[in-house]
Amino acid sequence: MTRSLPDCVRRILCVFPRYTPSFGTFEHSYRLTLNTRAFMPPQGLLVIAATLPKHWQVRFLDENMEPATDRDFEWADAVFVSGMHIQRRQIEDICRRAHRHDKVVALGGPSVSACPEYYPSFDYLHVGELGDATEELIAILAQDVSRPARQVVLATKLRRDLADFPLPAYELAYIDRYLLGTIQYSSGCPYRCEFCDIPGLYGRVPRLKQPEQMIAELDKLVARGVAGAVYFVDDNFIANRRAVSELLPHLIGWQKRNGYPLNFSCEATLNIARTPEILALMREAGFDTIFCGIETPDPDALKGIEKKQNLVMPILDSVRAINKHGMQVVSGIILGLDTDTLESGRRILDFIEESKIPMLTINLLEALPRTPLWDRLEREGRIDSEEGRESNVRFLLPYDDVVAMWKHCMNEAYEPGRLFARYEYQMRETWPNRLPRPFSKARVSPHNIARGLVMLAKVMWRLGVVADYRAHFWKFAWPLLRRGEIEAILATAVSAHHLIMFSRDACAGRTNASNYAHRLRLLEEAAR
Repeated sequence: MTRSLPDCVRRILCVFPRYTPSFGTFEHSYRLTLNTRAFMPPQGLLVIAATLPKHWQVRFLDENMEPATDRDFEWADAVFVSGMHIQRRQIEDICRRAHRHDKVVALGGPSVSACPEYYPSFDYLHVGELGDATEELIAILAQDVSRPARQVVLATKLRRDLADFPLPAYELAYIDRYLLGTIQYSSGCPYRCEFCDIPGLYGRVPRLKQPEQMIAELDKLVARGVAGAVYFVDDNFIANRRAVSELLPHLIGWQKRNGYPLNFSCEATLNIARTPEILALMREAGFDTIFCGIETPDPDALKGIEKKQNLVMPILDSVRAINKHGMQVVSGIILGLDTDTLESGRRILDFIEESKIPMLTINLLEALPRTPLWDRLEREGRIDSEEGRESNVRFLLPYDDVVAMWKHCMNEAYEPGRLFARYEYQMRETWPNRLPRPFSKARVSPHNIARGLVMLAKVMWRLGVVADYRAHFWKFAWPLLRRGEIEAILATAVSAHHLIMFSRDACAGRTNASNYAHRLRLLEEAAR
């Protein structure tokens, strides 16, 4: 797909939009860490930056850290933007600012790929993944960086193989200022959950990188100062079990050679519990957390949303099987399903108590474009995008009852005493099953020790002195402190503080009731 380009130099400004505060942004955790400014670096835009001609000048700005300035826009010949539906307002704002400087602006990523009609003001729309549309956009800009007379839509017809992806341009980002690093092994998911847009966007046949690429990316992340944890952002880490089984020994070898510098986490379907051989390899590779979309403990509801893969074994047995391999489960939960009753909130709270999962994203159902759910609800006349609603779904239960049930679940699940009790259970029952990490130079470095001491001082002050839930914190932390388990205190406190504060914001109406909503009201302005 490579084209012959004119021998010119272009200046490309890649801008990633701010997130509206949500469960998944972890903004309440940053002040407990050393120099953290944002959650995770965006893979897509950094891959695009690495794809541009080597002689072009490229800058990357993440507006979750700092906004692009007039000087940045003046420097650029063209501006590239990427983002998700929840960032829609901020995406549009970047375009307006760039156009004030008469700069041509191109938009790619999942939101525009699903709904190009959302973005009429952009000059170029890149619909789909990295591929022939990318090459065409580069060729156009190599010839002319003036704004076109009308919007140009470039749609990928031939995707580039993941095995041919360049290493993301981590060198352009402040990797050490993110709470987590990111890496991607595969794209696509074979399942067809009713509410999920992944199959529509990325396909049902998983596409893969080579293990050698993954090792090179990990080396680059470490060289750029990644903060000790890396999240595999795959749509479903076990979408191709055979391939994952082949990858994991390479990750294990890399960890052993480098002294286990990183802890890994990923997203996977709950039926990963059926493959103890993969869980054993993941344990040895240093995976500590798996995000699983449990969605609901109700079997009938799971069948209704085509989430039958969660029913291959009892859900609690699946959670315990993962815990036995030293990995903590993070769960996605949905309220507002057609099968819900007024008792669904109580059943979810009972499930949380039984499973002892500390961290759960409890969302109101949101219909995303290019999903079977959207298609069905649109046929039924049940899509409602009125501004100010917590969800675009017209529930079968009364709207106010569903929202009240969601707020009750958030309030109860993240009551500090209950939350710390679930973490204490995980530390007692799950953490001892983890692979012991060596006291290597990579782990016990002067930088890591200094970072840990700074974090400990901040945690002790903010949670142990300032927080109104400090009694619950000390009940949890004091035994650990006496045993010298400082790392356990820090790992738990950073997450727990965000969950407690976020749940309070949610119940007060200061955040969206879904991580996937793009409710067009100025919540982000209130958070500034």
